[in-house]
Amino acid sequence: MARVKPEKAKSLESWIWDAACSIRGAKDAPKYKDYILPLIFTKRLCDVFDDELNRIAREVGSRKKAFQLAKADHKLVRFYLPLVPDDPEQPVWSVIRKLADQIGEGVTTHMRAIAKENPLLQGIIDRVDFNATTHGQRDLDDDRLSNLIEAVSTKRLGLEDVEADIIGKSYEYLIRKFAEGGGQSAGEFYTPPEVGTIMSKVLQPEPGMEIYDPTCGSGGLLVKCEIAMEESTKGKKRTVAPLKLFGQEFTPETWAMANMNMIIHDMEGQIEIGDTFKNPKFRSKGKLRTFDRVVANPMWNQDWFTEGDYDNDELERFPAGAGFPGKSSADWGWVQHMHASLNNKGRAAVVLDTGAASRGSGNAGTNKEKTVRQWFVDHDLIESVLYLPENLFYNTTAPGIVLFLNKAKPKARQGKVFLVNASQVFEKGDPKNFIPDAGIQRIAETLVGWKEEEKLSRIVDHAELKKNDYNISPSRYIHTSDAETYRPLAEIVAELEVIEAEARETDKALREILGKIGV
Repeated sequence: MARVKPEKAKSLESWIWDAACSIRGAKDAPKYKDYILPLIFTKRLCDVFDDELNRIAREVGSRKKAFQLAKADHKLVRFYLPLVPDDPEQPVWSVIRKLADQIGEGVTTHMRAIAKENPLLQGIIDRVDFNATTHGQRDLDDDRLSNLIEAVSTKRLGLEDVEADIIGKSYEYLIRKFAEGGGQSAGEFYTPPEVGTIMSKVLQPEPGMEIYDPTCGSGGLLVKCEIAMEESTKGKKRTVAPLKLFGQEFTPETWAMANMNMIIHDMEGQIEIGDTFKNPKFRSKGKLRTFDRVVANPMWNQDWFTEGDYDNDELERFPAGAGFPGKSSADWGWVQHMHASLNNKGRAAVVLDTGAASRGSGNAGTNKEKTVRQWFVDHDLIESVLYLPENLFYNTTAPGIVLFLNKAKPKARQGKVFLVNASQVFEKGDPKNFIPDAGIQRIAETLVGWKEEEKLSRIVDHAELKKNDYNISPSRYIHTSDAETYRPLAEIVAELEVIEAEARETDKALREILGKIGV
């Protein structure tokens, strides 16, 4: 199969975004992602099905016979599409393209028919009603839907046109463009690709490993792990076992997006739907299932889990001495879930708010979040911490950290934590900053090799961490310029917000107690 040149990949990205903008322009495109993504996904299915029919036709003499054979035996194709043009020589997509009236109803009917024939696609492409109305008005009228279908029709997405990795990258590009316009909600389903690439390179997944993301969003971190494994096998990706990818996502629309992302990248994964924190779906013999690698970017500082959610857990995720990190932030609750999801040689990478590395340290008295952090340090589970540049993420300007866990640290690294302050390794972008390719490589190589470098990285032993009251923030130990004597403002603000929330919670509890005793 001929490789697609980089410029074609770029043109595919331009095309895919133009198609999205064909509804109401770039500003409104993110509002319609639940229509656009399934339609582009279906175009890919149609064009690949055409390629498979042509392969069969070459053997049996005609596309008409190929259609009949595929209908009789669905195993001849990966996905069987019950779309048959009047003229069998016409593309399968033409069935959708030629819809002239009641287009929304027609598209919905066709997608539901495809899902009915393919259990793997059920709930993924048939969940959207292209004919939906709100207060009597169509959410996406037929004129705009027709424009979108025409825009999607201008490029073929078959096996000989674009490889899975190219269309996958373009699909990721589209998801990123939606994130740019998605405001606060964007971070729920999208992690900047350079962050995912660093995480996957450091975790070094090997062929056949089982990889898990408990808050998988659109599935980008799982995809990055597969790509990293294939790159590390130096072109042998067709002769090595693929990764086994597992994820869970709470939001139905995003769950569907993750499944489409897996299929369009030509990767097979099992994505479950539901609240991982309260009801993790991956279990084995009544216990939490464990994996070789775990990656995640949970929503930061979630405050809707109570102490009861931790105390009543039946899966032994929250050990004595750790457990409830406080109501105002579930960051370390997620870290505990990930730790419990690792096998005895497992490694993990999780993106957290910067405050998770330092909140409570240096304060008088006890702090629940610091207590959990101390438990992880004392049990020698933290391998390294990466401090990211500011303004990378789409739902915040805060920098964030990546925490790396290792349940089987090499002896030479035991009793130590490797800290990397990459706050200055970025380039300005619009609307967000980004880490360039050279920066990604530098950060990943530094983390993998534990290479100390002035103003970038340091190996810190547990005694020093204890002396600093279990503050594990790289910014505390590595100053990026001679003039820097204070911690980053964003980190301090984040900590103050949590302290204020804890104070409000304490005041509320005190008022309740005083009310009960009549004071």
